[in-house]
Amino acid sequence: MSSTSKEKLPLLRESDWELDFYSRPIIEPDGKKRWELLITSSESKKGETPFRWEKQCPAGEVNSIWLSIALKEALKDAHEQGWASPMRLRCWRSSMKTMITKAAVKVGIEVISSRRTFSLIDWLYQREKDFYPKQDGYINGPIAPPPEQLLNQPEPLPEAVRGDAWSFASLSLGSLREADEWPIEFSGLIPIKENYDLSIPIPGLRLFSKTRALALAGWLGGLEPVKLTIEGNKLLLEAGQDDRWLVTDMTSQVSKQAKEIIRNSQEKAGGLQFISVQTTPEEERFTGFWMLRDVAGY
Repeated sequence: MSSTSKEKLPLLRESDWELDFYSRPIIEPDGKKRWELLITSSESKKGETPFRWEKQCPAGEVNSIWLSIALKEALKDAHEQGWASPMRLRCWRSSMKTMITKAAVKVGIEVISSRRTFSLIDWLYQREKDFYPKQDGYINGPIAPPPEQLLNQPEPLPEAVRGDAWSFASLSLGSLREADEWPIEFSGLIPIKENYDLSIPIPGLRLFSKTRALALAGWLGGLEPVKLTIEGNKLLLEAGQDDRWLVTDMTSQVSKQAKEIIRNSQEKAGGLQFISVQTTPEEERFTGFWMLRDVAGY
């Protein structure tokens, strides 16, 4: 075996992808709206520059064939930049799901309908503020609308993810910054901006199960948790594309306190939240830990 073949190949960076393929608030010279494909890797580590890829699509070629060709181009560019092919691709526009799924199947990528696309949302907001208004043909109005808030009737949380007990809790943002150093078996961490006050309390839900914590964490991750909300005295978990799960009823006092902490996080910490799974409240290891975000309009 030659010395060259013995050399270790560089490790490829791994990440899921988040995708948006939709029209933008720009009228092209032919009088048609601009269509654009945006792809970003899901950010999970501090300071890591995400893979981002964009391409405009002629309005007359908006179909799965064009999209599958574009996905192949994006995969090629990602590999050249040191990224592995994504295992999953998340998208949240229900009107585009069929087209995106058909195109992704052709390149071997699984599609998940989910609003857990925080990197993409931040990128869209940035483009709406700083990029689109500077383009010729810009329409002075909101970006293509976010997914419709159907507000489905909440269903009881599946038995598999109820656990033995729960508590509504809070962690300081400073503590949450260290989450990537904690012992966690299932995780979904996201970057935290540097300019937030480290003392801000971040709201969250703690779930406990002595015998089924691992199974509970696996099921919870599969639900694609997005954010916690409170309606009346009910604690709800929004997940996936438009799923709403009833976690529990709360007393008026606990509900009032929880609403205040959630509102404070929305105003001062980008809507950060969390869900944790442990065997007991005293256990220092996390069987599961997910950061969530309550983003207006999503």
